[in-house]
Amino acid sequence: MPPDFSRNVHCLLGLSFDAITLAEAELRIRNAAEQRIPCYLSTPNLNFLIACQTDAAFRDSVINSDLSVADGMPIVWLARLLGIPIHERVAGSTLFERLSHGSGRKLAVYFFGGPDGVAEAACRQLAVENKGMTCAGYESPGFGSIADMSTEAVIQRINASNADFLVVALGARKGQAWIEHNRQRLNAPVISHLGAVVNFVAGTVHRAPAWVQNIACEWLWRIKEEPGLTRRYLSDGWMFLRLLVTRAIPCAWLLYQHKPGRNQLQTATVDVRDDDSGIVVRLRGPWLQDNLAVLRECFSKVALAAKDVRIDLEQVPYVDMSFLGLVLLLYGAQTSHSRGLSCGPVNPRVRRIFEYGGGAFLLNDKNHYKSIT
Repeated sequence: MPPDFSRNVHCLLGLSFDAITLAEAELRIRNAAEQRIPCYLSTPNLNFLIACQTDAAFRDSVINSDLSVADGMPIVWLARLLGIPIHERVAGSTLFERLSHGSGRKLAVYFFGGPDGVAEAACRQLAVENKGMTCAGYESPGFGSIADMSTEAVIQRINASNADFLVVALGARKGQAWIEHNRQRLNAPVISHLGAVVNFVAGTVHRAPAWVQNIACEWLWRIKEEPGLTRRYLSDGWMFLRLLVTRAIPCAWLLYQHKPGRNQLQTATVDVRDDDSGIVVRLRGPWLQDNLAVLRECFSKVALAAKDVRIDLEQVPYVDMSFLGLVLLLYGAQTSHSRGLSCGPVNPRVRRIFEYGGGAFLLNDKNHYKSIT
């Protein structure tokens, strides 16, 4: 199935993020679980954002998700700077807590990963709490390869549990890769890598109190609980500053300086040409959140055509992060079926927006990509 192009999704430094509140995300996950609708949930935080700048497979695992939420205040701050309507943090741990204490039908959760004994302890704790979740099963696969953790026996055990929610805890990159590798073989409707959740539920690591979370200092609490995270958080902090200065601020200035007036939006048109070599989507005029409806419909049809796609932006003077977010959805649909997507030719101003916004990998000319590393 093609992605849902009606999603209010935006590009933030190369990753797709849904502009969604915690309450809306909770409802979306609960409905998906109860109605058995596939929903691959990604919860990118600052560490995800930085790692994805140099790891294309990791980046694509987020782009390919059905719901991607801003799990970290630095993400929210960057979104505000870039005019992206993400107004609150939607932490994966908080989302799981809300679901586990919610009313209605109990959701069956399967824990896959975590240190030996922790997933089992988490299952026991859910049974003690006896609230909004039950434990469908658990497994601690150790530290093997993706292939070792993806045998037919492993997948059959997970599927036999008939879980509503599969929580993976293998480390961010490995966990996302494992989900991507096995997504089509799993029957749990909701799947997500929530690395710390299994420890929080088991009680082996204590989550920061609400007041610490509210002042954006949960990372300090995590260092107190897990001193081994210190180096990672310091490195992430330094890279965040580099991203801010070299990408986010220049991008915000470009978007602000050249934003078109509402009367200019009416000049935007789309023309689609389909031939044996592929599909060319030729755009004219500025494209931003207020006039994307026609493009959402266009991309939905293009994604079903099963052909390579090129988006011609030569006559486009301006795009915003919602346009780039929509292109990322099409990119995910194309790459997941081994089909091509490229953008070009493109005028210099729009090229800079792509580069500063993290979408340079979508352009025909890859030489313009400037790594932050």
